[in-house]
Amino acid sequence: MQSSKLPIVLCAGIAVQDIVFRVEKFPQPGGKCMTNEFMVVSGGCAVNAAIAVARLGGRARYAGPLGGEGDSVSNQLMAGMAREGIDTTGVVRVHEATAPVSGIMVDASGERMIVTHRDKRIETARLADPGRLVADIDLLLADNRFPALVLPVCEAARRRGIPIVLDADRPTVEDDPLLAVPTHVIFSGECLRATTGLDNLSDGLRRMAHRTSAFLAVSDGPAPVRYLDGGVVRTMPVFKIDAIDTLAAGDVFHAGIALALAEGRDAVAAMRFGAAAAALKCTRFGGSMGAPTRIEVEALMSEHKSG
Repeated sequence: MQSSKLPIVLCAGIAVQDIVFRVEKFPQPGGKCMTNEFMVVSGGCAVNAAIAVARLGGRARYAGPLGGEGDSVSNQLMAGMAREGIDTTGVVRVHEATAPVSGIMVDASGERMIVTHRDKRIETARLADPGRLVADIDLLLADNRFPALVLPVCEAARRRGIPIVLDADRPTVEDDPLLAVPTHVIFSGECLRATTGLDNLSDGLRRMAHRTSAFLAVSDGPAPVRYLDGGVVRTMPVFKIDAIDTLAAGDVFHAGIALALAEGRDAVAAMRFGAAAAALKCTRFGGSMGAPTRIEVEALMSEHKSG
């Protein structure tokens, strides 16, 4: 990577249209509630990350499945990525399929409830030439929602010898082939617990260290990030904020890590950058639309030099 050029981060995985409602509290089963605020925004792990990379100053590219040319939701997602300056040459349009849609409620504490519809037909999408897609990128960030699509991309990036960050968000199995390819695997707490069957996240990291040579870490909401360093579990505090909306926070965290690694920072420094970006996102309603700019992240980090 030439220092005079902004790094290219390819974000591979799922795209979703999020319909987000802000409520005071979640309704009881069978109940109703009113909202005075809602948004329709681009979502999904990979698209959220691509938006965050672009706003943080990187060059973002998205690769993943969408519905056919006549699917209005897919067309809206494409238009939204274009507005953010995201390269969409890696999009695979699946004839007659529809893009995923999520209905999301966010309560006063920033927590969310999500229901998603996904057309099974988009799971058949495959990239024709993964090697060409990664030929000019500096880093690959993949989620594990469409493993059959992203695994060949990860393998192509590995052959090139570039960093690969896996957002391990969906629970899987310990011997998942996708976990063995990346250089960095960042689990969500939910994924690591479900995958290993262990409630203790430190034990979970140590268990997964036998399955992959990647750098391993796990986020756990407002709790410190845990990561393995030479077989020892260490912690990195996150930034204390008053959360308004946690939707897309994990994706912004991964995006910050990916861009910082692409710029040459070490893993711990990259996680701190990602944690600052995620913290700022949590202070804003609207999922991916709350992703911060580079200036905002650097200002927050300067204000909290001790973490």
